[in-house]
Amino acid sequence: MYAHVFDTSAGFCGIAWGEAGITGFCLPSSRAASAEAAIRRRAGAELAELPDSLGEVTEAVRRYFLGEQADFSAALLDLRAREPFFARVYAVVRTLRWGETTTYGEVAARLGVGPEAARDVGRAMGANPIPLLMPCHRVLGAGNRIGGFSAPGGAETKRRMLAIEGVQLDDLPRQSAFAF
Repeated sequence: MYAHVFDTSAGFCGIAWGEAGITGFCLPSSRAASAEAAIRRRAGAELAELPDSLGEVTEAVRRYFLGEQADFSAALLDLRAREPFFARVYAVVRTLRWGETTTYGEVAARLGVGPEAARDVGRAMGANPIPLLMPCHRVLGAGNRIGGFSAPGGAETKRRMLAIEGVQLDDLPRQSAFAF
């Protein structure tokens, strides 16, 4: 496993990969050292130069944080180590495009397991090792409420990411200052 830290307009991100694809991603941190520690802890990877094959992904991440529409659907993600149910959830969530949202219950219904499995969908989202590239931020709670978010900054980070995509939610008060 390998990892690389790169800068964006929102801060430093970390990406990890192996032979089968991207295995981890860390949302922006204000310091490169923090991003490095986070991606190494998350992926158990050693730092390396970014391979050319991931250059397009990191450029798309940079565009995303500039507010430009970015599509990560072609990125090769390696989710083999996840529970089979989680893999099914991720396959559905991966179809969500820029500015498109759904709910945990709707994902469960699309899987044919019914809305009672919404909590299990939430567990899968909370265990997502590749946030942004696997767009768990686009999955909302019942009634299109922001719901939880396991990344640093929690629900406010999720709200900020959705705002970048033009999605506005009013179920939580906005904080006056925010940094990824």
